Amino acid sequence: MNLRDCHFQKAKGLFITGTDTGVGKTLICGGIAQILLKQRLKVGVFKPVATGCVFEMGEWVSEDAKFLKMCAELEEPLSVITPVCYEIPAAPLVCVRAEKRPIDFEQISAMYNYLAKACDVVLVEGIGGALVPLDEQTMIVDLAAKMKLPTVIVAREKLGTINHTLLTIQAVRNAGLHVAGVVINGHIYPTLGIAEETSPKIIAELGDTKILATVGRDDQSSVEDLRLGQMIIAGLVECDWKSLILAV
Repeated sequence: MNLRDCHFQKAKGLFITGTDTGVGKTLICGGIAQILLKQRLKVGVFKPVATGCVFEMGEWVSEDAKFLKMCAELEEPLSVITPVCYEIPAAPLVCVRAEKRPIDFEQISAMYNYLAKACDVVLVEGIGGALVPLDEQTMIVDLAAKMKLPTVIVAREKLGTINHTLLTIQAVRNAGLHVAGVVINGHIYPTLGIAEETSPKIIAELGDTKILATVGRDDQSSVEDLRLGQMIIAGLVECDWKSLILAV
């Protein structure tokens, strides 16, 4: 079944994408999950497609999914949180061709719909940036568009982030999605120079959006070691995530 024919349950939540790979989407998604959990919401976390997975207990497992499961204190198995896993650490389209296994969009929609019904909110983490290809016809932003969730864009704090972030905002809006705002991740105190100091304001102005939070660089956090440092949480509490999600 292709994505076009899949039905996605209406849900409260966020789709979290980034300006590129390695920008910190998983840490930010996990941090938001922890904040919402402490506000007594049942939080579903969902990473529909993962690559670079590891083989454990007879199945391919995403380390990102393990981290998100921990942060959300979710009882559901990893196969629900990440229904499509590939071994090769590459874009999904590359994995589809190399591993000769197409994206199972029907399974993605089934697991998403399960979480949408079972949880108060669902946080969906994309893979890479908004235009990462899942197959020849589908990009990650197309999947986000089926879910119709407000989108949070995670951006680096460094020279070049204005261009990358504005392009991502444009791609998300062109898909018909609402940009909830931008999280600046990896802030170094004090800021290193004028580019780092001014880029968030320029992004907000030219992108006609909000800077939801500025998160400091946190060497105590590690997805692989299942650690979420307090600096991540301290930066994210700038935003009232509960109101942002439930108001939509």
